[in-house]
Amino acid sequence: MALAKKVTVFDVFDRAKSGPKVDENVWDNKIIPQTASRLKEKYGIKMDKKVIVPTDKALIDNLFRAGLEMLVECGVYCMDTGRVIKFTEEEVLTSVNAAPSRCILGEGKDAVILECRSYKDSKPPIIQGGPTGAPVSEDLFIPVHQSYAQEALVDTIVDGVLQTINGHDPVPGSPWEIAAVKSEAILIRAAQMRAGRPGMAL
Repeated sequence: MALAKKVTVFDVFDRAKSGPKVDENVWDNKIIPQTASRLKEKYGIKMDKKVIVPTDKALIDNLFRAGLEMLVECGVYCMDTGRVIKFTEEEVLTSVNAAPSRCILGEGKDAVILECRSYKDSKPPIIQGGPTGAPVSEDLFIPVHQSYAQEALVDTIVDGVLQTINGHDPVPGSPWEIAAVKSEAILIRAAQMRAGRPGMAL
């Protein structure tokens, strides 16, 4: 039997153009919630709201099985094409097994190692700080990001977006959007430099 190959970005692109056509409202309000509800019952998944991270091995295994089955059955919705990108179970498991177990974020003294952690792991998780996609005014963009970068417990920055660029609305698909994105990267690096953490991952 031939081994399943890893799914490439080219495979995903092609499937986004050729997958089953599905209305977004049907996907959001019917397919996903109904499938999740059915699989919850099938695998007997019951969550204790007082337990943030489940540690029961049977529950963990059932969550994985349900998640795998849901991904294979539902696929991933592509909003741009209105189509569903489908994967086989073999493709999913092959890609999971081929995924790196660790990577380095940032560089120099500001580098941190991102790696798989068990719920029993004593190593602290990586802390990501920042306005995370929220709009930030031009005059406060550097100070806001600097405030996150200078916090010792923050390992990487998840940036906000410029509300305006030179007073202009960065409308999607316009030259102002491109200018805003380029400026964001430059300004965040400046904020990290001011905080004394130039190699911090962004």
